[in-house]
Amino acid sequence: MLQSHTIDIDGVFVGAAVRLDRGYRFIATNMRLEELDQTIWPTLADVQRLARRLYLTGTLVVAPDAQRRAASLRSVA
Repeated sequence: MLQSHTIDIDGVFVGAAVRLDRGYRFIATNMRLEELDQTIWPTLADVQRLARRLYLTGTLVVAPDAQRRAASLRSVA
């Protein structure tokens, strides 16, 4: 069975992070986070941080090293 974690921002449920062998896949339930939907990130903290940033600011700026890690995880998918 897959392990999942709810992601909420200030009490608003915005999605879930599903644990995979190579990281966490984010499943968006809020339209503000559509850009992150189905992406895979190395850690749950990455998912939570990026979801919060996108939800609150409407922009998603990812550090270059995080982009490389996420790209390498997606290429394995």
